[in-house]
Amino acid sequence: MGFFKRLFEFYINSSIHVALAVSSLTWITLLNYELPLDENILFFIFFASVTGYNFVKYFGLAKFHHRQLDNWLKLIQIFSFSCFIGLCYFAFLLNPKTLIYIFSTAIITFLYAIPFLTKRLFINNKYSLRGIKGLKIYIIALVWVGVTVFIPLINNNFRINFDVIITAFQRFLFIMVLMFPFEIRDMRFDNLKLSTIPQKFGIKRTKVIGLLLLVGFLFLESFKDEINSKSVTVLILISVITLLFLVFSEENRAKYYSSFWVEGLPILWLLLTLF
Repeated sequence: MGFFKRLFEFYINSSIHVALAVSSLTWITLLNYELPLDENILFFIFFASVTGYNFVKYFGLAKFHHRQLDNWLKLIQIFSFSCFIGLCYFAFLLNPKTLIYIFSTAIITFLYAIPFLTKRLFINNKYSLRGIKGLKIYIIALVWVGVTVFIPLINNNFRINFDVIITAFQRFLFIMVLMFPFEIRDMRFDNLKLSTIPQKFGIKRTKVIGLLLLVGFLFLESFKDEINSKSVTVLILISVITLLFLVFSEENRAKYYSSFWVEGLPILWLLLTLF
């Protein structure tokens, strides 16, 4: 039993789960626009997500404690390096136009983790984008939109039309709501000056905001030129399920409530879309 618990913890802590979530949303984009399964872009995004998330999460630990790293962190470093090699391989198989766009998202990820600006802009001693007051959730949502909506379409030479822009706005709203349970969970640990949504408005109002964003997420579907009844049904289902997880979010929820169940909602969305 201990082995499976450690394996599960590695699955979560090494960012495999979140990488599958990002890849799932990318696959959903391909399905919604009736594009063929693009294995190169899916593998690239999976490996890039593991590399990027682990870089953001463990950069400080590896930097200051590299001689005293625990075995689990060393293993995650090795795994992350392997994924970096994987993303480099699949990058060579992508459309050159896609690589230009990917470079911009990579820069944002880098600046999100690495201190680079004057401390007057920040609320703590982490002088990176993640330390700017109230900015964190919007940066994450924008990066996820770029990776899961625009990159797969650009790589398949799909024209960015009005429907795609609507999809991008929908995805942005969905990712924001998906972040709320994490921000509620972290209220006990986050610096009050971070000005996260729950810190500014409280937990109850954050849930109301989440409800309104999900209503907007569904309402935007009506503006598309092409509407698929099956897609609408899936959107309604995933919105209701996401809202339920948000409603039951609390500061003292179980350890993996957010990091497994909530973060797994994009995977569920993909399964609903496929089946």
